[in-house]
Amino acid sequence: MLKPYFYITALLGTLLLCTACPPKPEPYIPQGATLLSSALEQVPGLRSIPFSDIRGISVGNAQNDAAGTGVTVFRLTVQSLAAVEVFGGGPASRETEVIAVERNHPINALVFSGGSAFGLAASSGVSLCLERHGVGFETGIALIPLVCQSCIYDLGYRSATIRPDEKMGYAACEASFSGNNPLSGSVGAGTGATVGKAAGMKKAQKAGIGYAAMQMGPLQIGAAVVLNSYGDIYYEGKKVAGMQSEDADSYTTLLQTEEENLFIANPSGTTNTTLVAVFTNGDFSPAQLKHLAQMASAGLARSIKPAFTTADGDTVYALSVGENAGKVTANLDAVGALSATLVEEAVVDAIRSAAR
Repeated sequence: MLKPYFYITALLGTLLLCTACPPKPEPYIPQGATLLSSALEQVPGLRSIPFSDIRGISVGNAQNDAAGTGVTVFRLTVQSLAAVEVFGGGPASRETEVIAVERNHPINALVFSGGSAFGLAASSGVSLCLERHGVGFETGIALIPLVCQSCIYDLGYRSATIRPDEKMGYAACEASFSGNNPLSGSVGAGTGATVGKAAGMKKAQKAGIGYAAMQMGPLQIGAAVVLNSYGDIYYEGKKVAGMQSEDADSYTTLLQTEEENLFIANPSGTTNTTLVAVFTNGDFSPAQLKHLAQMASAGLARSIKPAFTTADGDTVYALSVGENAGKVTANLDAVGALSATLVEEAVVDAIRSAAR
């Protein structure tokens, strides 16, 4: 069980402020820096780790760079409990009812992709790949892989007619068997991700997929974010990516643009969506994982302004991963507070990596 000082310090760590500000639309994110690292370092025994160190997950990617879209598969080495919360107005997801609290089915993989609702075809390829590897729920007649998926809207980035399909999903899943590759930036599901689209793609900036992870004793927590928001991105209270001015040498916001923007019912449609997955070896029930997803969403609210709009389909998953023997009893609120901070770090990683 985590100690009280861990809980209190983790919660207080989210209150830090900063004075640095970007002079032009380039991410003000020092290379190698992690968000709120000074606060986390004050927690005895807490350390940052590579996302690939999180036990119970193997990540595979596939993408079409010319079309600007892709797939990321989080293959779970053992069936794992999961929960999901949807915060935006336009989600595109598959099989989320399987992990509803009242059903309590452990899953074999979580898939993030581009392509909006068209991209849901990728899970068919993932399921086929898992079946061929002997992974799934045994029904006595057939092996049924349990795969959840959520998609971002990236059809406006490059091609609107080439989307993730069964073949791309299969390739991403197969890659997860060849190695564990949680790559950041414009790769996999982050290939076509962009931010700051309140005034359309012309003023938006490139984003991608990002990761962050930590460990304290045996407890591990990791966050993955596919950053594709209607809103702009903030780091330590300052805007670091998003909608640009007409001459693209400074930033602007929706409220700083023409007055009539305030009276357009929905100028960008549901053409965005940020996806989050939090993975931990904390021993949590489906109901607790649902609450963990809710708490982790605070990291998006602190990083994206505005967040959870009608033009987004923001979706947050929480999973308890790894072998049962390796599960750790932990304070749900402390893990939730840390997860929100890791989501912020993963947002930073998505911007920093996409800018390389």
